[in-house]
Amino acid sequence: MDLHAAMQQFYNDKGEITLAPQLSLAGLAELLYQGDLHTGGGDRKVLRYWDYSNSREGELVVFTRQQVNTRIKAVAARLQQVGKLNDRVAILAGNSPEYLFGFIGALYAGMVPVPLYDPNEPGHADHLTAVFADCQPKFVLTNSESAQAVRTHFSALPSRERPRILSVDSLPDSLAESYVTPQSTLEGQQLLAMSTVMPIDQAAFLQYTSGSTRTPAGVELTNRSILTNVLQIYAAAKLKMPLRLVTWLPLHHDMGIILSLFVVIMGLPFEMMRPRDFIQQPKRWIDQLKRKDIDEKLAATYAVVPNFALELATRYGKPTEGEELDLSNIDGIIIGSEPVTETAVENFYEVFKDFGLDRKVLRPSYGLAEASLLVSTPQNDERPVFNHFNREALANGEAKPQEKSDDTVPFASNGQVVTGQYLTIVDPETRAEVEDGVVGELWAHGENMAVGYLGREEETKATFRNTLGERLASGSRVEGAPDDDKWMATGDLGTILDGELYITGRLKDLIVIAGRNHYPQDIEGTIQEATDHVRPDSIAAFSVEGENTEQLIVLVERADSADESGDAAATEAIRTAVSKNHGIVPDAIEWKAPHEINRTSSGKIARRVAKKHYMA
Repeated sequence: MDLHAAMQQFYNDKGEITLAPQLSLAGLAELLYQGDLHTGGGDRKVLRYWDYSNSREGELVVFTRQQVNTRIKAVAARLQQVGKLNDRVAILAGNSPEYLFGFIGALYAGMVPVPLYDPNEPGHADHLTAVFADCQPKFVLTNSESAQAVRTHFSALPSRERPRILSVDSLPDSLAESYVTPQSTLEGQQLLAMSTVMPIDQAAFLQYTSGSTRTPAGVELTNRSILTNVLQIYAAAKLKMPLRLVTWLPLHHDMGIILSLFVVIMGLPFEMMRPRDFIQQPKRWIDQLKRKDIDEKLAATYAVVPNFALELATRYGKPTEGEELDLSNIDGIIIGSEPVTETAVENFYEVFKDFGLDRKVLRPSYGLAEASLLVSTPQNDERPVFNHFNREALANGEAKPQEKSDDTVPFASNGQVVTGQYLTIVDPETRAEVEDGVVGELWAHGENMAVGYLGREEETKATFRNTLGERLASGSRVEGAPDDDKWMATGDLGTILDGELYITGRLKDLIVIAGRNHYPQDIEGTIQEATDHVRPDSIAAFSVEGENTEQLIVLVERADSADESGDAAATEAIRTAVSKNHGIVPDAIEWKAPHEINRTSSGKIARRVAKKHYMA
């Protein structure tokens, strides 16, 4: 099947994305599967799952296109037997084929999946409890590996309040034969007749925020928002075919689930493992990235990772002496989810450039669940781009590039907004569009935006129902954009300079002391470089209200090999470095053991949660 031709059917003669009102993610998946089947593609090997539970070398489990479809329909058929249309279905498991079969099976059943994680993961029980209280799923899909932890998590609840738990890998293939499309059932026809919302605009799934900035909120994503963003990603990244995805991203994260959903729907080959298996041995990821033949065709390889993955791979993923490694097949490594550092990108390139890695494949990008996934990515040959901005000017809301020095802060360009979206920078107070080089809040507009937060009218209005103020009289970035109230305020601060987008921080994380702005990630970067006593990417800087002014508080995890006896010397080194580079002195520096600082479910430092616990 010609996938490029299949994608072109969703564009009109003006190149605009046009989606049929009856279209859904499940409908598209089945349409493409049947097309593949008729052209003899049912036996293609598409999903390769690497399981390192019992073997350091990994045990490979392979599924063909037809086997994947059968497992999806087996899940869907079982859900149809025990539930009804639009029921919510939580997925509680680690990265595994069963996770994907369960998620897409819920879509096929006409239900609303809620991607979550394995209750075996430590430190997230409160988050899980809050999510279930918010969306009240009727069913939980898991697998045999996670089933006991799932039952234990719900054991304290009265039996009538517990969701029904189904283990995906215990469902027989024969169930798939009883699957029927929801639209062909009496219930489906009745709901469609009564609804004023066409399938394209109905809920696809709920993506919960990780809890880094607030109590977890369910982002309501529709079939339209997901399909629109998938098409935007396809066009902006200029994806080459045949395509192969290599991923260990957690499937409960928006980047992990949407990219995996994309390749399953399209029937593209991809290799998957658990996040912990990458973290334990980063070289596993490098070994899976390297050139290999897929069904006798050389595939362009893609991966999407957070910044810390580059750092781990640089330290622990380099091939041994004499080992062959060819990375020339890689066409894109999208870097996102957390601030992208110049050091991580350049070090990664320096280590792997002699093994065929092209520097241009490294693409710092920006996105968020509220926009489905992707907002911007580099779309020209000059990538990756880094710029150094004067620290003093940044404190005053201006981005002034200059040569690298102790007085500058490096930022990665996140490229350009993808086609089909509008993006600009506004003054968060006046909501007016600001000129290039001025730091403001990022606002976005497009049909990929979520419809809002589940059950949160005020938050939905504040985030998704904004009207752009005065536009630039000359050089507006949003020429032709509708004059409506559908602008999404991201809460992120940034600037655009020479056509490149730079993210400088979170609006609510901004530290303001004595009238000057300080970005927490900038302070954290200074602390990281001040002493080897600090564990990489394990710092939380935030401000608290003092008697006369805001006070800077810093939580720092010790390096894995560090001892408490070195805390005092490291504290002085941190105070000196922060004072020299930022003109402020931390009021408190607290040392923590590894993994002790609060993190989100995707592993990022949760500054606001850490601040809340500190205040308590």
